[in-house]
Amino acid sequence: MPECQLLETALYVGDLPRSREFYSTLFGFEVMTQDDRFCAFSVPGRGVLLLFLQGATRSAVASPGGLIPPHDGSGQTHLAFAIAANELPVWEARLAEQGVPLESRVTWPRGGTSLYFRDPDEHLVELATPGVWPIY
Repeated sequence: MPECQLLETALYVGDLPRSREFYSTLFGFEVMTQDDRFCAFSVPGRGVLLLFLQGATRSAVASPGGLIPPHDGSGQTHLAFAIAANELPVWEARLAEQGVPLESRVTWPRGGTSLYFRDPDEHLVELATPGVWPIY
């Protein structure tokens, strides 16, 4: 079986400038490209976080290389970012200083810890240390 890795994660947001500010300020992610319908962040480790304005991608988009098919999403979704265990207190302090309320903290049987909080669109964001999954 050929190997593949997850490259992009997409969230659909109600206010693109507000969400772009949230993710760039809290995480320091660099904007790679953006327009009035989306923003693409570089996430360390070859990851891409895409923010799409809800409803703005329901039609196909022509690009120089071909047609991007339509897509959209709604409702509260979930994503997790990997963090080092020794950085857990740093992230807790960062969330507090940014005024982001911690919704839950879970210690997993394998020894990992997850911090859960919400973004401006109520998506559940998780910061997870090693020990959450058998592969992490």
